[in-house]
Amino acid sequence: MARIEVPMPQMGESIAEGTVSVWLKKVGDSVERDEPIMEISTDKVDAEIPSPSAGTLAEIVVQEGDTVEVGTIVAYIETEAGAVSATESAAPPAPEQETPEEEPATPVEGEAQPKAQRDAASGRAARAPAAANSLEDRLRTRSSPLVRRIAAEHGLDIESLSGSGRSGRVTKSDILQAVESGGQQRKAPAKAPARAPAAGGMPWDEFYTHVEHPEVTAGPNDRVEPMGRMTSLIAEHMVLSQRVSPHVHSYFEVDYSQIDQVRAKNRSVWTDQGAKVSYTAFITKAVAMALREQPKVNASVSGDQVIYRGDVNIGIAVALPWGLIVPVVKNADELSLVGLAKRIGDLAERARSKKLSPEEVQGGTFTITNPGVFGTVIGFPIINQPQVAILGVGGIEKRPVVVSDEFGNDAIVARKRGFLSLGYDHRLVNGADGDKFLARVKEIMESFPETGA
Repeated sequence: MARIEVPMPQMGESIAEGTVSVWLKKVGDSVERDEPIMEISTDKVDAEIPSPSAGTLAEIVVQEGDTVEVGTIVAYIETEAGAVSATESAAPPAPEQETPEEEPATPVEGEAQPKAQRDAASGRAARAPAAANSLEDRLRTRSSPLVRRIAAEHGLDIESLSGSGRSGRVTKSDILQAVESGGQQRKAPAKAPARAPAAGGMPWDEFYTHVEHPEVTAGPNDRVEPMGRMTSLIAEHMVLSQRVSPHVHSYFEVDYSQIDQVRAKNRSVWTDQGAKVSYTAFITKAVAMALREQPKVNASVSGDQVIYRGDVNIGIAVALPWGLIVPVVKNADELSLVGLAKRIGDLAERARSKKLSPEEVQGGTFTITNPGVFGTVIGFPIINQPQVAILGVGGIEKRPVVVSDEFGNDAIVARKRGFLSLGYDHRLVNGADGDKFLARVKEIMESFPETGA
């Protein structure tokens, strides 16, 4: 028999740990190669993890609810001797490491240098290129957002601490121990640069702030249970978003009559194309067109700079029984109405079945959330950082409306209508910007061509 290790996978470049949510198999169960054996939760996505080999689940090392670092062995699978696992068969031979002939010179502070020299000074050039971007290096240099926040608050230098985590990574317990010991390794916090990098953007976890939730006393008839990981992450991000962005909200009422006519006329054609074109697809199409016309709403604030996004990547919030996830429709402005409908349906379905990849929940430049499906008339959503705006879709229902004919005669008729609300960051988007954007979205939605193009 051969014993195969099952490690905690790295679900994205910046992710250094994951939580085992559910074991789909128990010890003694037989498993097929690529058959899901557990569900994990990370900062970015929930996902099912397949078995690397066929065999029997021999041992579970990490229990449900436990959070461990990437690469930690979470289970073992016993298989027939000579069997090759998926990871073993796909792994290329490790390159030999080269040793530099001499120690690189220490750079002069503030002096511009070629990238190779900067890498050498930081120790990264001491390895062959393949090893320089290894998981070991990334884990050593990346601590969690909470650890960085605690270190910053207490003026501690993470690089000077000896971590107990994998590859010497500084963990939460390490940083708390350093704080309790009086912070012997304390140094003055580095002064923030006058300007943030203009290229590439700044990862949101650089702004991540630990949220202190006040403790509340439970009564004798109350039930107390730990907050789920996804719920905890949402709580952290929402509180932080309110702290960072001064929120302003505007809302417009939209008439869906034209959209209903377009849907009725093209439904059979779209069905033949394998598409179900919902109101969400029309709204997303209108938003994508308006974002191209008004780039300030499709931007991010980075320090004292504004990053105007070159792509229109729209996140569509999907409610799940265990929380909320926002898969992203990349380059939404380049898709047709039918293309958007198919992409949105596919992402939502795979979000509910935990089949999304980390890349599919990253890179959003604007978000749409639809509380109207639950009956909400108007919602005032919180911005999904580091974006500067979010659209809330209210419920759509028939309402009495006063309309005028070409002769100026008024009449009260029933029209299908609903509210759209826009939450925006008043640091960048002012009231006129927000209202112009919503007005344009409304105009597009109420004048869709009959072909639905």
